[in-house]
Amino acid sequence: MEILRNVLLVLHFIGLAAIIGGVMTQMSKFKTGTARVVPAIMHGAWLQLISGVALVGIIEAADLGDINNMKIGVKLLILVVITVLAFLNRKKDRVASWIVPTIGLLALADVVIAVFW
Repeated sequence: MEILRNVLLVLHFIGLAAIIGGVMTQMSKFKTGTARVVPAIMHGAWLQLISGVALVGIIEAADLGDINNMKIGVKLLILVVITVLAFLNRKKDRVASWIVPTIGLLALADVVIAVFW
């Protein structure tokens, strides 16, 4: 079970990298208002959501450690907002100027919560 937990954790990190990387590729377009939700953001959000839920399930099922349910709940809420924003705007050529930066800031907030809480 420990190996499965580690694989899921790596996938979770890859999802995070995809979200932040996707946002960073659009940073030069923030000023012109032509930023869009690239597939990396959408796929990263889904990967983080699925791997995060699976991680919590594996940790609980195999009794691999204690889970802070409040922390997981806050992180899940943030990730659901990221996923919904990405999903609703994934096919648009141009999105509102606040969408992509908000996705990036929420992903960063998720990292900060994971590390410092």
